[in-house]
Amino acid sequence: MRDLFQLFQSSPLTFVIACTILGLMVGSFLNVVIYRLPKMMEREWQTQCAELNGQPLVDHEPFNLVLPRSACPHCQHPISALENIPLLSYLFLRGKCAGCGAHISLRYPVVEAVGGVLSAYAAWHFGFGVAGIAALFFIWALIALTFIDFDTQLLPDAITLPLLWFGLLLNLNNTFTSLANAVIGAVAGYLVLWSVYWLFKLVTGKEGMGYGDFKLLAAIGAWLGWTLLPLVILLSSLVGAVVGIALIVLAKRGRNIPIPFGPYLAGGGLIALFWGQALTESYLQLLAP
Repeated sequence: MRDLFQLFQSSPLTFVIACTILGLMVGSFLNVVIYRLPKMMEREWQTQCAELNGQPLVDHEPFNLVLPRSACPHCQHPISALENIPLLSYLFLRGKCAGCGAHISLRYPVVEAVGGVLSAYAAWHFGFGVAGIAALFFIWALIALTFIDFDTQLLPDAITLPLLWFGLLLNLNNTFTSLANAVIGAVAGYLVLWSVYWLFKLVTGKEGMGYGDFKLLAAIGAWLGWTLLPLVILLSSLVGAVVGIALIVLAKRGRNIPIPFGPYLAGGGLIALFWGQALTESYLQLLAP
């Protein structure tokens, strides 16, 4: 292990290649998380409701991130190891199930590719060390949250809360920012969107966002500090507004249909992770007389 660490320190390219491969593999696992975690949450809610109402509990087959084995949703053909190689298997199978020939969603290779590309860039940007390795986990969590929110408009506590605490622990040693900035960032991230939520609800009588958005911004604040929160909010709001207007105009999406905000917060968090300080300093220089 020590020899491997020395290799990564002496050869940045080797570290980037290793992180690229790891990112592709984790991206394959994230596809499982994105699909199964919301269903696991739904089963848990159903069980809790049954207990509260005194109803008999349904005896479900095991369903978690490990069991049952991944299979084609159309013919239940088990996915073998050779059919589960990131990107390559999709290309080799030409995007079709080996059992029944049904189309495999493009989502799967996209998530794998995003995981690989962002992991490679994080390795190149931060290099081998605590910041570089921690950034990988930050990126993987944001990828999972982005696609889960797109699909279900949920941001699971099982991801957002550990992400928040992990960010605070990392910054005990000033990995990305000082501990004071991280704590203030976590509190401010939550309270800013919490305040917007209640202001919007008081004015319109409707809920403009979910509590998961508060927790996600708190987690981003815990990782990057409060000084980058304005940038994250600005970027996510701009992108969210552009995408929302485009969906209404081009896709004829109704204005009353909710649009998840978590993916735009995640995008703003990623931009701030890599270029936040540079963007903030450039902006302050423009304001300077």
